Amino acid sequence: MPCDASGMAEIHRWFKTGFGEGGALVQGVKDGDAAHAEVVAAHLGMLSVGLHGHHEFEDANLWDRLSAQAPPCALHVERMKSQHAQMLVHLDELDAALPGWRATGRSADAKAVLSALSGINAALVAHLPDEEENIVPVMEQVLDQKDMVAASEHGRRSIPRGRNWQAMGAILAAQPDGGDVWLRKNLPAPVRLIWRFVGRPNYAANRRALVEGPH
Repeated sequence: MPCDASGMAEIHRWFKTGFGEGGALVQGVKDGDAAHAEVVAAHLGMLSVGLHGHHEFEDANLWDRLSAQAPPCALHVERMKSQHAQMLVHLDELDAALPGWRATGRSADAKAVLSALSGINAALVAHLPDEEENIVPVMEQVLDQKDMVAASEHGRRSIPRGRNWQAMGAILAAQPDGGDVWLRKNLPAPVRLIWRFVGRPNYAANRRALVEGPH
C-alpha cells in the first residue's frame, strides 16, 4: 500500500529555516561574546547532526531500493547521491569551524562558519525541491509505512542529548501553520500536554538566548 512520506517535506522545512537563519544568528553575536557564541554554535551543531542523520538514513536505506524497485528513478537517485556528497563537504566545513568560534566568539573565527553556512544553504536550495518533486512521490509508491516510521525514529535518535525540545520547537515553527497539524499527527495527547507546559517554554527560552544571548 502507498505510504505517507509528507514528513520529508516537514523535516526539510526545518533544515531550510534553521540553516537559512544561521548566518543572521552568527552575525548577531558580538565580537568576543563566547557565551552567546556557545548558544548559537550548539544550535547549529544540532542542525548539522540532524541533517547528517537524515542523509545517512537515505544513503543507507533508500537509494539502492528505489533504483531497484523503480528503475526510471535511477537517474534521480544518482543526482541525489551527488547532491548529498556536495552537502557533506559543506557540513564537514561547518563541523570543523564551529569549535573555534564557539570557544572565542570572535568575528574572525565566525568567517569560516558563515562560509560553510552559505555553502549549505546553496546546496539545500538545489537539493530539497528536487528531492520533494522527484523522489518523495516514488517513495510513497515503493515504501510502506514501517519504512517511514523507521526514518522518523532514526531522525529522533540523531538529535543530541538534551536538545529534543529545541529541535521539536524548531520543526513546529518551520511549518506553515506553526506546527498544529504536525503536533496532532505525530504526538499523542499526553505528550502534546507536556509540550505545552514544559517543551514550549524551554524552546522559547532557547530562542531568546539565540537571538539576545544568555542572561
